Amino acid sequence: MINRPEHQYLELCRRIVEQGTWVNNERTGINCLTVVNADLEYDVGNNEFPLITTRKSFYKAAIAELLGYLRGYDSAAQFREIGCNTWNANANENQAWLNNPHRKGEDDMGRVYGVQGRSWQKPDGSHLDQLQKVIDNLTRGIDDRGEIISFYNPGEFELGCLRPCMHTHTFSLLGDTLHLTSYQRSCDVPLGLNFNQIQCFVLLALVAQITGHKPGMAYHKIVNAHIYENQLSQMRDVQLKRQPYAAPKLTINPAIKSLQDIETWVSRDDFSVSDYKSHPPIKYPFAV
Repeated sequence: MINRPEHQYLELCRRIVEQGTWVNNERTGINCLTVVNADLEYDVGNNEFPLITTRKSFYKAAIAELLGYLRGYDSAAQFREIGCNTWNANANENQAWLNNPHRKGEDDMGRVYGVQGRSWQKPDGSHLDQLQKVIDNLTRGIDDRGEIISFYNPGEFELGCLRPCMHTHTFSLLGDTLHLTSYQRSCDVPLGLNFNQIQCFVLLALVAQITGHKPGMAYHKIVNAHIYENQLSQMRDVQLKRQPYAAPKLTINPAIKSLQDIETWVSRDDFSVSDYKSHPPIKYPFAV
């Protein structure tokens, strides 16, 4: 059986290796092999879960990170508590953020990602909960063509440790089927993309479940897709030489019925994967 989600992932990796242009990344100081514009699709309705099989991949941390975003977390400690360690380095090892006078102390991430999604600051000092508006509309069967959650707030970049990479999510309701289009400005393909794929898939599946709709397609649009120089040999000489196994299936606890559930008791253990078979893990380096 063709693993369609992974097939398109591997095609993007080959495209970067074969056609990419070397670009120096100023933030990390590491060269990247880079292409511009990539479009990925995930069939959430048919449960083709995009968990990579050509290396052992771990999905629960990606789901935990998504839950933290949906809750509006602003501390790496909060993410650690729910089983996600991806924010430790950016909160505590990013020198520019350590020198930033707006940083509140250890583990503080500032006004990034979910903070913007749940508490966008308006000119009058009040705050807008973008996620609540979208959930309320979709629950009532409303799509005003603006069911959008954006984490990208240029006016507050200096108040956070990192600009958001996957920054905007647009929901579209066609009849009783819900679709998602997610936009990403920058993507570390060997290390980060599988996290992002999982989050697009789960976000649509979860929002469809709590708003009472059938999940459809998740469309994932990436602007700058890259492989860091210190990741290239592992991708080219190891992962791209492996054949993918069949795509696994995702099960979400059917007791999750509302945004309040997500905010209060849902954990990464309310999500499980079946029929997952993979090749051995590959330890790709992370660029801070």
